[in-house]
Amino acid sequence: MDCFDLENPFTSLDNQESDIISALFSSESDHMPSHNYFLSLKSNDLFVSFRQEAISLILRAQYSCNIDRYTTYLATNYMDRFVSRQEIPQGNPWVLRLLVIATISLASKMKEQHFSSSNFQREEGFIFDAPAIQRMELLILDALNWRMRSVTPLSFICFFISLFELKDPPLRQALKDRATNIIFQACNEIKLLEFKPSIIAVSALLMASHELFPLQFPSFETSILSCRHVNKENQLKCFNAMQEMVANETSDSIIETVSSSSTTTPMSVLDCHCERSSSSMAAIAVPEKREQRKRQKLNGFCSESNRVKISQIQPCG
Repeated sequence: MDCFDLENPFTSLDNQESDIISALFSSESDHMPSHNYFLSLKSNDLFVSFRQEAISLILRAQYSCNIDRYTTYLATNYMDRFVSRQEIPQGNPWVLRLLVIATISLASKMKEQHFSSSNFQREEGFIFDAPAIQRMELLILDALNWRMRSVTPLSFICFFISLFELKDPPLRQALKDRATNIIFQACNEIKLLEFKPSIIAVSALLMASHELFPLQFPSFETSILSCRHVNKENQLKCFNAMQEMVANETSDSIIETVSSSSTTTPMSVLDCHCERSSSSMAAIAVPEKREQRKRQKLNGFCSESNRVKISQIQPCG
């Protein structure tokens, strides 16, 4: 299997470029969390806490295991899609941890990245055996209908940039890099989960172009909005939500920089936000003493006492 490229999820297809673009737009909804998931996050703090802690744990794996951010972004996509489609039992902190380990493992395999789940688990103070992780991987694969070549906002960046009249390669790269950073930053923003990946990509590019090339922004906007695939009303709503997100994160970054001590390790704005959010996990996880959390080995994920009742999927035969 070739290394999966999030910017070109359908590179394995032997089709014309126009066919690939059409395939991206026609299939993007299949790679989104369900709408009910978005509604639950808006109305239920337990779902919010679960998601924030999961993202925080994924980001810790990124830094402690030296995983690239594309892999952790893909893992987050798997996590959101899985949780939106399957019932997750509450009050069992190990479920969240096992889910995170399995999504990172799957994303690492797709990206051909090395991920030592045992080393990461030891650092975090819990342990699951290999069969348990594999069974959770199978649950995720089944719930996602084996659609692991995720269509994300990153998949549309190059297409929409091609609509811009920007010939200088360094300037095009600067625009792409800034838009990509905004997309990674948007990963933690619940408000943006309701929008299609293409709309998020458009909004990130317009946000980046407004920052980098304000004089050319009107022509960029006209080019984007003339695309038949772009819903203007949804694009405006997404752009406004993204603008608010960037403004809030910038403000938080300034406060964090001023209030943090000189010994604090520098982190990105999104990482700081996720770390602060993780303090609310107590709403979904049963508090445990530090000594008790050092090693929790799960040998019987499929045993009757520990079985995850996720819809009607049976982890074991």
